[in-house]
Amino acid sequence: MQSQIQNCNAVGLFKFFRVRLVHTPDDKIDELAKEYENSVKSLKRNIYKLGWYMRGGVDVHKLFSDTDLEDLEILNKVIEENIETSKQTKMPLI
Repeated sequence: MQSQIQNCNAVGLFKFFRVRLVHTPDDKIDELAKEYENSVKSLKRNIYKLGWYMRGGVDVHKLFSDTDLEDLEILNKVIEENIETSKQTKMPLI
């Protein structure tokens, strides 16, 4: 069942990208590729930062493979709140 869901998601993504690429001029495809590369780099940086702040509480591999974007956003907000609290109370974060 899980593999069927993953296959449906993959097929849907392939259709999305294929339709988008077919109707995109060549010069815009390069821009789109760079935009996606920057998004991936940003996501990776975010995940590594989360792993650092969690001090081994969650493995980075688990954050990459088993955590959806909504959960990553929630974890980021919790960390930001903790950083602000540390600044306000003048308590060390590390």
